[in-house]
Amino acid sequence: MALPPLRPYQREPLRAIWRSVLAGEGQTFSVMMSRQAGKNELSAQLEVGLLTRFAAAGGESIKASPTFRPQALISLSRLLRRLHDAGLGTFAVREHGFSVRLGQARQRFLSAAPTAQVVGATASLLLEVDEAQDVALEKYLKDFRPMGAATNATTVLYGTPWDGSSLLERVKAEHLELERRDGIRRHFEYSWEVVAAANPAYRRYVEQERQHLGEHHPLFRTQYLLQPLSGESRAFSADVRARLAGAYPRAVGPRPGATYVAGIDLAGEAEEDPRQASRARARQRDSTVLVVGEVTPPLLPPPLIGRRLAAFPPGLRVVDLRGWTGVRHAALFSQLAHLLGEHWRCRRVVVDATGVGAGVASFLRETLGSVVEPFVFSAATKSDLAFRLLAAAENGRLQLPAGDDPDLQRAWQELALARTAVRPNGQLNLFVDPAEGHDDVVMALALALYAAEVTRPRAATGRPGTWPRA
Repeated sequence: MALPPLRPYQREPLRAIWRSVLAGEGQTFSVMMSRQAGKNELSAQLEVGLLTRFAAAGGESIKASPTFRPQALISLSRLLRRLHDAGLGTFAVREHGFSVRLGQARQRFLSAAPTAQVVGATASLLLEVDEAQDVALEKYLKDFRPMGAATNATTVLYGTPWDGSSLLERVKAEHLELERRDGIRRHFEYSWEVVAAANPAYRRYVEQERQHLGEHHPLFRTQYLLQPLSGESRAFSADVRARLAGAYPRAVGPRPGATYVAGIDLAGEAEEDPRQASRARARQRDSTVLVVGEVTPPLLPPPLIGRRLAAFPPGLRVVDLRGWTGVRHAALFSQLAHLLGEHWRCRRVVVDATGVGAGVASFLRETLGSVVEPFVFSAATKSDLAFRLLAAAENGRLQLPAGDDPDLQRAWQELALARTAVRPNGQLNLFVDPAEGHDDVVMALALALYAAEVTRPRAATGRPGTWPRA
């Protein structure tokens, strides 16, 4: 057997790293490749080469990942497979669950999580940092960078950009400045177009991802175009809002054979008490918002090559949207239960169960059964909702009805005011600045879309764009 051949864009940084290790130059490199372009394959084959080259003389390399499980373990498993491919599998020894030894050479895999205890390890040959955009700068400088100091080990950081200030992007900026001064290349960057030129199948894959996410989606920009995101920006541009505008009126009831889902964003109980504020202030308080939508089939790219249908989520055609301000949760129970269970007969209802919302979610679940899914907001779960909502808005899978009633006017106002802000660890915050308004409708839309994406329609009832008017 033999190692899989590397493509030209993989061989280019590998040669530079290899030369630095063999010559003891101690160079530091940064490598940005679009998602699934093969940076981990490059890393694994580099590790195989070093283990083979230094099996007799001895030496140690270290690879750090943001987490040990699963990221570091995935890299370890890939190395073992490549050693087997190279005919060295029977000679490789896995030690202590986190290192691989070939003769006197060793490759260790460590976690770069903030709480990981890694002090004392030494990299005499090579120090690698995978997904460096997700590794804290302080952790790298304090615990990992010194590992190669005694032997002047070569260092390489891999990953994709995020917010312009991550560890990887800081190192990239330093490298580009050094390259300008001395002409020695330290930064290697390959967007999806470069990879696609060497791999036509990859081009088809990314073009499908672009259709699925939208070219302006944060994930497509960072992971395929390799463009960093800037601090805060408006979430839904005028063009995107135009794609959200459906050419159908609000429905008055369910359509036979259609599948309906709902999302509910709940106001804080204290804020709902009308005795807490005047009518003027009540207009500024959070509201409980219900969004009901019809699940629509996925927008499949032509042709569907090598992709499972499940990879393309369904869409949501909003049919009912209403909000209540100054109404206590207890007063809404029966009305919500009637709308969701008897009127729309929703197959899934995702309810904000954060804080006092847990009581409402519990009541609805007791009344409606397992169709109700409580959803607890956290930085991570809200980020997931944001990515889903932005993708659906970008590619036309989410539509709002036509009309100018107060609830729809509020929805369009919130969508125009909504912002995104990047967070560490690849998370995204979707919000409306409190000085400008609230994000109740936006969150209810996100919850309803989530409900649609985990609920398949009962049967296909037509092609996108041919839905009958209610």
